[in-house]
Amino acid sequence: MNYLTTIGLEVHVQLKTRSKMFCACPTEFGAPPNTQVCPVCLGYPGALPTLNEEAVRLTVIAGLLLGSRIHPCSRFDRKSYFYPDMPKNYQISQYDRPLCLGGALEIEVDGRVKTVRITRIHLEEDVAKNMHFQNASGVDFNRAGVPLMELVTEPDLATPEEAFAFLLALRRILLYGGVSDCNLEQGNLRCDVNCSVRPEGQAQLGVKTELKNLNTFKGVLAALRYERDRQIAARRAGERIVQETRRWDPESGRTVAMRSKEDAHDYRYFPEPDLLPVALPAQTVEAWRAALPELPRARRARFVAQYGLPDYDAGVLVADKEVADFFERAARCSANPKAVSNWMMTEMLRLLSEREIALNAVRITPEALAGLVRLVDEGVINVPTAREAFAVLFEQGGDPAELVRARGWGQVSDSGAIERLAEEAMAAHPRSVEDYRRGKAAALQFLVGQVMRLSRGKANPQLAAEALERRLKGP
Repeated sequence: MNYLTTIGLEVHVQLKTRSKMFCACPTEFGAPPNTQVCPVCLGYPGALPTLNEEAVRLTVIAGLLLGSRIHPCSRFDRKSYFYPDMPKNYQISQYDRPLCLGGALEIEVDGRVKTVRITRIHLEEDVAKNMHFQNASGVDFNRAGVPLMELVTEPDLATPEEAFAFLLALRRILLYGGVSDCNLEQGNLRCDVNCSVRPEGQAQLGVKTELKNLNTFKGVLAALRYERDRQIAARRAGERIVQETRRWDPESGRTVAMRSKEDAHDYRYFPEPDLLPVALPAQTVEAWRAALPELPRARRARFVAQYGLPDYDAGVLVADKEVADFFERAARCSANPKAVSNWMMTEMLRLLSEREIALNAVRITPEALAGLVRLVDEGVINVPTAREAFAVLFEQGGDPAELVRARGWGQVSDSGAIERLAEEAMAAHPRSVEDYRRGKAAALQFLVGQVMRLSRGKANPQLAAEALERRLKGP
């Protein structure tokens, strides 16, 4: 019997604010434990929360980017549970009147586009971080109270690969909108996953399990693959799947039962008495809508139409907003956008990966890259020399034309000089000359390489090939 998998996601996103959700404590990552706290986020008696308006705005921006309906009057609720990471023994969250309702996100898996519906997006406060040591445990409350947006999907995902694609697409949109830094290593984006299986042909969904606090996308993919296979194997063996919360153990590659799964009534939600409802005037929401950025899928299509890029190139560029912005600035200064794209996708991304730095840390400017492309197109320098110049500009910045002049990197295009270099290369490698004349075309490229070596990389390779061919085919 074949089984179908059903997956729903609950994605928790730390918002890009300077202060916490209900107090003025900073949200900076990496501070010493328990140094970014106050009576409000520590839950001291008598301390009252004050709503962070920027957190509301960013949550609404996320909803608008995803096509959600914005609730004109939402409210906060108390979600009761007892755990060391929750200082008040309740979390201020949203239950039946969240900021955003509905929406959808298109994903692409194996060339197939699928629409994943969004149930809701609500705003709450993050919890503290439990720290476990060899002989003791502790709690760092720096994270307690950081604004946390939770996005809940409908159970529309059918494979672990679709869940992975959804998270990648969501992260890209949130980065474009400036909603979050989405830094997984810093815990900006975490995920709970609901997974169930059912026999093919059965309409009713199977009993679900929840996988908690997955903080890497590869972890989500691996955990879902294991949990899907575990449930299918259990069903085929006649075992009963129970509704429970499980954790992913990356060391063993298994999911492990933690506790029975709570239902909404277990949290005893009730309206937060210390906060007024959030009223959002229509004109405010429309002003935020008017300032929305271009979304990645739309930008990808525009790059293809406006700059003549292949769809693959456009997809690579728009995957990172900073990369896409840099390319577009350079392309607007260049008559050869495809060459700009090639430099971005090869040299730029390679050096960024090797140095493990962000694009905003490099010294080369979009205008300088466009200038470098122009020098190649005009025959002032060849591609090998341009790569050397790019590496210098990447580290030091500057004007490419001035760099080429200062270092004497101008390409040798003088026909007489190239003819002499061709003759010298042929004299030094008579066997390659004979190989070419016997039909081995690859010998020509070897001789071109020798001309380039003799010229210290300055010769025009096309002119060198033409000069060699004339001599090789001559008497």
